[in-house]
Amino acid sequence: MRHGQAEAESIDKPDAQRVLTEQGKLEAKVMGSWLAKHQPALDFVIASPYIRAQQTADIVLNQQQGVPSRETSSLITPSGNASNVHDYLDGLLAIEKWQSIALFSHMPIVSYLTAELTDGNNTPIFQTAAIAVIDYDMKKMKGQLLELIAPNDLC
Repeated sequence: MRHGQAEAESIDKPDAQRVLTEQGKLEAKVMGSWLAKHQPALDFVIASPYIRAQQTADIVLNQQQGVPSRETSSLITPSGNASNVHDYLDGLLAIEKWQSIALFSHMPIVSYLTAELTDGNNTPIFQTAAIAVIDYDMKKMKGQLLELIAPNDLC
């Protein structure tokens, strides 16, 4: 998932400290509701350390059943490397038998990661708060992009 809409960049505030706007909070709430209906219980969550990604994760997870294990990782910041994230996820999944994992991140890494994790190798553009649903096959170490949904699709 890409974070919700954030305040504009400025020279006064580092990128990592930008927060969600009211629109971004609403987007996260709408997508959290959608996710709760389609995947009501997550096993594991990884969120970027950037404030807007953490805020998005908090809003979405507030609508989930139960509290999944959660990790903050600098691997999924905007300048992260999709191949490294793929390797990390495969390593986690080799140890844990999780069925549902959510990542809360940024452009462009969410686009590159979608390409890295799927057979189609497409790099879709994510609207703010958009979610890519991937059915991942551990044996193939690739998945199928089942859906890319954004708040605009639900309104």
